[in-house]
Amino acid sequence: MPQLKDEIKLLTGSANRPLAQKISEYLKIPLCGCDTKRFSDGEISIKINENIRSKDVFIIQSTNSPAENLMELLLMMDACRRASAKWITAVIPYYGYARQDRKDQPRVPISAKLVANLITASGADRVVNMDLHAPQVQGFFDIPSDHLFSSRIFNEYFSKFKIPKAVVVSPDVGSIKMARAFAKNLETPLVIIDKRRPEANKAEVLNIIGEVEGKNVIIRDDIIDTGGTLTEAATELRKKGALEIYACCTHALLSGEAVDLIEKSPIKELIVTDTVDPQSHPHSDKIKYVSSAGIFGEAISRIHEGESISILFDI
Repeated sequence: MPQLKDEIKLLTGSANRPLAQKISEYLKIPLCGCDTKRFSDGEISIKINENIRSKDVFIIQSTNSPAENLMELLLMMDACRRASAKWITAVIPYYGYARQDRKDQPRVPISAKLVANLITASGADRVVNMDLHAPQVQGFFDIPSDHLFSSRIFNEYFSKFKIPKAVVVSPDVGSIKMARAFAKNLETPLVIIDKRRPEANKAEVLNIIGEVEGKNVIIRDDIIDTGGTLTEAATELRKKGALEIYACCTHALLSGEAVDLIEKSPIKELIVTDTVDPQSHPHSDKIKYVSSAGIFGEAISRIHEGESISILFDI
């Protein structure tokens, strides 16, 4: 990796410092000094300890729960803008509040658009995300938005093992495009799970479209939150005769009893990226992490140098 010019500054919030450090090591650029403190009532205080005037600033911060992560990102961008940064790019590995991307019920917000407006108003000139919950969220930003994909990470991982009699499973209709591209790369058939959601964070499997009996399956999804959807799908696949069951998800929120559900499920191995800090939830021997730092590091390098990043959009 060639040494970048010193006009670039890398900042990170507290949401995922381990990933920010890996990106820093990939780029061979140290993280910029920044103090994040709390007033006695819990309000966030931000102070950047280095000169960033006329610098190309990249702020690495996921916006998963708690909401302070989003607030911290907004304050950091405002601080950079007021410190006369030349260009501010919000690198958001996991874009929280993206699941409400439309008004599908009366009297509900479109949270994904609201957060996009807040990020823009706080001073961002550009946004970099990975595997948005819905691709159309990219259009909610009124500034340039680069949507990266984690597929190349999982493609490389599973290509090494050559799993016999493998099929790729899309856990719902919304993940079909992602799962189809994944299956094409691994040269395997595609199976689709038809499910419905009676309420948030709950899903019921209605039908499995495709043959899984006597097959080793790989479930491909973008987010695992409570783990209920994934583990129920794995249970139904096992009932239909599936052999070994693997799963790969980009964003591992793993809230509530998710880790415990995974431990008790027929899933042999769950592979996730580090877009959400692995230290934010309990450890499990079934969960294996692969880093997204290389993709984000390359995107930052290319954006700074004014080069195309279309090579990173490989799905």
